[in-house]
Amino acid sequence: MTRWTRQRTRAGRLDIPHQVLSRAAHWHADNGMAVFPLAPGRKTPAVENWEHEATTDHLTIARMWRQAPYNIGVATGSSGLLVVDLDQPKTPADLPPEHWHGRGATNGADVLALVAADHEATVPHTYTVATPSGGQHLYYSQPTDQQLSNSAGRIGWKIDTRGHGGYIVGAGSLTTTGRYLATDTNQPQPLPAWLTDVLSTPSHTAPGPTARTFKDPSSYALAALTGELDKLLAAAPGQRNDTLNRAAFALGQLVGAQLLDEGQARDELVSAAGRIGLPRSEAERTITSGLTAGARQPRKRPA
Repeated sequence: MTRWTRQRTRAGRLDIPHQVLSRAAHWHADNGMAVFPLAPGRKTPAVENWEHEATTDHLTIARMWRQAPYNIGVATGSSGLLVVDLDQPKTPADLPPEHWHGRGATNGADVLALVAADHEATVPHTYTVATPSGGQHLYYSQPTDQQLSNSAGRIGWKIDTRGHGGYIVGAGSLTTTGRYLATDTNQPQPLPAWLTDVLSTPSHTAPGPTARTFKDPSSYALAALTGELDKLLAAAPGQRNDTLNRAAFALGQLVGAQLLDEGQARDELVSAAGRIGLPRSEAERTITSGLTAGARQPRKRPA
């Protein structure tokens, strides 16, 4: 009996994850969320064209989830959703930038509360999923007058979003680190106007290696990292691996100039690549190639 075949519940009985995960997939469809299968125990798509495969059709879902104990991927664009992904620091060295640290922020949830306060607002209660790493996914409906895509760090430190062109791991999914659990079962609420404004404002990324906008290398590198992740998360299907290669090369140039830690660049790129559906092994090869090539042509330090 493998750990993916059966799982012991609190009551002590054994449930078959095929059934548990299938019910979770059907629940999402009942609530208007288009789903597709993720690899068992993982967060990566189990199908090639996951945006095309995402569906709310119960017959299709039943057929898919009979094949394997698939995790649940929610296609945010097809579902009309904008999901705010609030993360925790990955390591003790993963510290908030001074702007947030000085205001007492220790994770993405703290930063979002501060951004809301800056707009004289609060974070509205909405459908929420707790992640195994201690983070949260806040589900909101897309604005009616525009379509917001994915972003990385645009709202603030440890905050990403998934919209058109992206997906999120749905409640009920199980990985080696734990289960994704719904903690607030309210229906997804409309994305608040202040968040729409933040996400609609063009990001100010580093214009080039001769930029004089940034007073110190860390600020320069942080802006460049955020800009490259934004472009990667917004990449259209068919362009994602090329965009990943370009992002890795650009960040490799910063690594070569000792402006950016290679481990941080690699971790952020791997995470972003997974979120747009690139297979991990393929993404890691592309990232290694791009970082290595970029490091051979380091950027000049900003003046």
